[in-house]
Amino acid sequence: MSRRWRRWLVLARTTRNGTLSLRLRLMLGATCLAVVFMLALLPVLQAAFSLAFERVIEERLAADANTLISASRIEDGQLVMPSRLPDEEFDLPDAKLLGYIFDPQGKLLWQSRSAEDEQIDYHPRLHGDITEFKRVRDADGQEYFVYDVELRLAGEGRQAFSFVTMQPTSEYRSLFDEFRQQLYLWLGGGLLVLLTLLWLGLTWGFRSLKRLSHELDQVESGRLDRLSDQHPKELLRLTRSLNRLLDGERRQREQYRNSLGDLAHSLKTPLTVLQSVGEVISAQPDNREQTRIMRAQIERMSQQIGYQLQRACLGQSGLVRYRVALQPVLTRLCSTLDKVYQDKRVQVDLQLPPGATLPLEQGALMELLGNLLENAYRLCLHQVRITLLEDGDRLLLSIEDDGPGVPVDQRARILRRGERLDAQHPGQGIGLAVVKDILDSYGGELKLDDSSLGGAAFRLRLPPD
Repeated sequence: MSRRWRRWLVLARTTRNGTLSLRLRLMLGATCLAVVFMLALLPVLQAAFSLAFERVIEERLAADANTLISASRIEDGQLVMPSRLPDEEFDLPDAKLLGYIFDPQGKLLWQSRSAEDEQIDYHPRLHGDITEFKRVRDADGQEYFVYDVELRLAGEGRQAFSFVTMQPTSEYRSLFDEFRQQLYLWLGGGLLVLLTLLWLGLTWGFRSLKRLSHELDQVESGRLDRLSDQHPKELLRLTRSLNRLLDGERRQREQYRNSLGDLAHSLKTPLTVLQSVGEVISAQPDNREQTRIMRAQIERMSQQIGYQLQRACLGQSGLVRYRVALQPVLTRLCSTLDKVYQDKRVQVDLQLPPGATLPLEQGALMELLGNLLENAYRLCLHQVRITLLEDGDRLLLSIEDDGPGVPVDQRARILRRGERLDAQHPGQGIGLAVVKDILDSYGGELKLDDSSLGGAAFRLRLPPD
């Protein structure tokens, strides 16, 4: 059952685990998809802008070519152009707009004043009545947009002339670079806004999982018996399955305890009868050895029953986790033991952090500390020390005394069930075995060591949760 609970807990508590949370995984996946989409969209937008801008330039150069065509005329078979054109940019020496006119043989007949200082080796195609838009480079490597239209002018012979207008691509490149920078800024800002909206959406969508996680915390701490049904329908199957497991475990543990209790009570009467018979038989001198053997077996049976009952009832439950304040439990146990061992006048030194708690159920903690403190009181001379420290990611609880201590070669033996080094005091010899079983059920460890007080030191390591 405990392994099944662990699997359920891993599934149900994923939203609280740092980099492994489900929300973070979805956010990382959405971020990757958004970045890939933006990177794929970037060249598309750049190509669309470049195409649209080139069309604008082509239309502008076409309009400028129409200006040249409108201003030209044929006189006596010769092309004549006016001294000043309607578009003043052709007449400015430093202007970027260039104009050329070629005859059918490709000979340059006219060029604008703006083109007089340019070294452009351009040759029209002269295929007749065609329009062409392309790019060329001059002798210095500067690139130009070229619009070439071939047209037959009215007049004698209707000769075909090539009217060419040009513009440097530098202006286009500067505008394209500025657009690209703005595009990066807008897409980056859009990506941040999108990711923010995604995070807010995931946070809102995961509120149901957060509520489920909060209810699981309450079930673990014992404040709730079961999970509610106020969850999205996608989670209802999970919550109902968890509730069935909770109810089934609770019924099974209760039935187990009741069965063990009934067994213990049913065995008490036969054991009492056997003890009475043993006392009667022991009155006869010839039966003393048999009586001693019978009493030993009866005591062993009682010991086994007590041990199994304690082991069954004090184990950790599957889902519910506990936090019990340590100092009140120690105060209560020490008060009781002070009365039992009042002749010793034991001095107890508590070295506990304020508000210290241990992740054990109340009954298990009482049984564990009761056994260890009873040993300490029984074997000490006058002093017992209890210390709680954090040892890495675990809690270290030490119970020390100033008694004779435990020999190194005997430490493993006294942790076994029924083994006792102190034969002068009554007992079943199962106290430390029960302590070890309780610690095992909670993932803890028990270690025997030497104390600075001169006696034994029982060191308990427990996980913080």
